[in-house]
Amino acid sequence: MFFLLEGYAVCDRPSIAILGGATANDTFIEQLVSSSEAAVRAAVEAGIADPDRIGVGGHSYGGFMTANLLAHSDVFSAGIARSAAHNRTLTPFGFQNERRTLWQAPDVYMRMSPFMYADRIDAPLLLIHGEDDANPGTFPVQSERMFHALKGHGKVSRLVMLNHEDHGYAARESVLHAVAEMVAWFDR
Repeated sequence: MFFLLEGYAVCDRPSIAILGGATANDTFIEQLVSSSEAAVRAAVEAGIADPDRIGVGGHSYGGFMTANLLAHSDVFSAGIARSAAHNRTLTPFGFQNERRTLWQAPDVYMRMSPFMYADRIDAPLLLIHGEDDANPGTFPVQSERMFHALKGHGKVSRLVMLNHEDHGYAARESVLHAVAEMVAWFDR
């Protein structure tokens, strides 16, 4: 809603089906990218969006998807990933719908880790994370390491750590800080 108030067109909570059952993650990247590119194409063709000014963002799994979209597609001009898992090898015993372990499906874990493709991310990426995130898949080190990887490759990135915040941000000050950072990021 904050982006709408600032004049942005927003596709809120898009439903991107990842098909394939127990092995859906084997083609996760391809399905994610093709679905997102189709949504962007539809928005541009409808005259709603400028193809040179489209951002993507999300929280938790949505932040993970955001980083993957920036790593594997060039349709987005900037991204915002909040409290995301960027390196799936740090969740070696499964995640979301992935029930295979890292040792059973190492290629899937590597391919689904946007951290491994930090060198391919050309769009600026804002990372926001709660400093006290206790979610076992999204410990703060996920965003810290992603930020270091991006900066190490000379990419445009910003890391904002929210003091005393868990996986979801609760303090009014933190929420307002995150909103201000996000709007300023896309404005730039």
